[in-house]
Amino acid sequence: MCAFLGEFNIGGCERVPMKIFGQPSNPTLVTSGRFEIEKDGAVAYLEYALAGNVLELIHTEVPPEMHGSGAGSSLVQSALEWAREHHVKVDIICPFATEYIKKHPEYFDLVVR
Repeated sequence: MCAFLGEFNIGGCERVPMKIFGQPSNPTLVTSGRFEIEKDGAVAYLEYALAGNVLELIHTEVPPEMHGSGAGSSLVQSALEWAREHHVKVDIICPFATEYIKKHPEYFDLVVR
């Protein structure tokens, strides 16, 4: 197996230069992680990615034993407060976070339109 950085491997190990179209842009650092709440060994979390000045709220997961505890809402609220404190916008992908924001208009200004 052949692998070449900056070149395509076509049919065996033939090297073909890679073509770049347009102007190269400055790369954007993307950081991903989770906001978490732990209770009695169970962990609820909200996955996020931070790209430039946009915090993407990707997925909320709350284990069954934590349902109804407010853990999911606390996670979303924490993420939104973090975004406000750090002067970033929020792109909401997670359906749970979408429903939360509909009930909390005080965060509308953070949402990417």
